[in-house]
Amino acid sequence: MILLRHGRSTANGSGVLAGRTPKVGLDETGRDQAGALCRRLAGVPVAEVVSSPLLRCKQTVAPLLAERGLTRTVDPRLSEVDYGEWTGRELKTLVKEPLWRVVQAHPSAAVFPGGEGLAGMQARAVTAIREHDARITAEYGEEAVWLICSHGDVLKAILADALGQHLDSFQRIVVDPASVSVVRYTETRPFVVRMNDHGGDFAGIVPEKPKRGRKKGSSDAEIGGSTGQRDRV
Repeated sequence: MILLRHGRSTANGSGVLAGRTPKVGLDETGRDQAGALCRRLAGVPVAEVVSSPLLRCKQTVAPLLAERGLTRTVDPRLSEVDYGEWTGRELKTLVKEPLWRVVQAHPSAAVFPGGEGLAGMQARAVTAIREHDARITAEYGEEAVWLICSHGDVLKAILADALGQHLDSFQRIVVDPASVSVVRYTETRPFVVRMNDHGGDFAGIVPEKPKRGRKKGSSDAEIGGSTGQRDRV
């Protein structure tokens, strides 16, 4: 599973918490990043694209969909955090709120006034991607690669779950605009293959079909570390 954060938006760097504000799209840099995604994923067969319903995610995956002849599956469970009354407010004022420290130090307890809690956000997002992964694996096979496009805090929460970390540690994870992370789910554990990657060579994430007589979809980790073989990523 490729986890893609949307490209840089008109709200990124503005000092305002955009949240689910309608019509927040990509800026010029973000549009360039969306176009570059096709080159970055060249050679990677993408079975499906699942995304947040927000405009900036739609615009980020549009060039890839057009090039591959794919359509996106929209899942509201991958939408941005509902920041409630914090939506549209300046960050310089939000840092003075008592809840700010909770978000930083104990995010699992943070519930935004008039919005949702970060724990609830993680639960909905992780449930969504696991359901999609099981569905796509059943339809396309264990070697299928698929992509989700979502938002920074949502992807950080998914990665924290994949790493076996408590949500209170998710602020240690960095997910930049247009960055790519990769997770492979197995029967007993996820494997985090890449995080916050800005490079352009992702051919190595594509699993090869297991050789005859070899167990499919192994959940075992390599003793002593991976040998770097593509069928073990």
